[in-house]
Amino acid sequence: MTDNIISMTKINKFYDDFHVLKNIDFSVKKGEIVVVCGPSGSGKSTLIRCINGLEDIDDGDIIVDNIDIHASKKNLQAIRSEVGMVFQHFNLFPHLTILENITIAPTLVKNMNKKEVKQIAMDLLEKVKLADKANSYPADLSGGQKQRVAIARSLAMKPKIILFDEPTSALDPETIGDVLSVMKDLAHENFTIVCVTHEMGFAKEVGHRIVFMDHGVIIEENTPEEFFNNPSSDRAKKFLNEILTH
Repeated sequence: MTDNIISMTKINKFYDDFHVLKNIDFSVKKGEIVVVCGPSGSGKSTLIRCINGLEDIDDGDIIVDNIDIHASKKNLQAIRSEVGMVFQHFNLFPHLTILENITIAPTLVKNMNKKEVKQIAMDLLEKVKLADKANSYPADLSGGQKQRVAIARSLAMKPKIILFDEPTSALDPETIGDVLSVMKDLAHENFTIVCVTHEMGFAKEVGHRIVFMDHGVIIEENTPEEFFNNPSSDRAKKFLNEILTH
């Protein structure tokens, strides 16, 4: 037994001829907050989408909370009920109210009591400061508000792990702060978090470990302090220089 809640071993992933993940070894300890960064096209989003089986792998092993996710379809369902995912583009159901968006998965997937789920959803909307939007529809909300709803929806499943796939990259600069504030609150609540982001301030403040990728390979991993002050690879130095001077 290991204290890793996520273990990826020798992961290879191809899109046709494009080798998007190359022999990746990646693990995350329970309660750890790992920020994955790197240039566009480096394989970051594919990496985290493999963790909950949204992407199939061509080679290697993925163990999440002691479950081998590729051993059976049943295992995949078990993983998805305890791994929350927050996407770049929210993925809310436009025809459902905000409250319905949050309650649909716990009632359908976990067979939770509707009244109980509604209370959980309202508490979560309070947490993300959107309780007044419960009966609104996604079209009535700003991008930042939709993303906070998406986070609440993810939390409604009571996940052990939350994956964030560039959660602020589709947002206006004015609304990014609200979403990052909610994410920072979660970071203090003992969730295991893997976050793909370009928000280096967030990475510095909240991350326990930074993983830097390029061309489908993990180039380096380090504490935020070491990564930002003393990156070990020229590629990371170039990336930081470009991202921090913009």
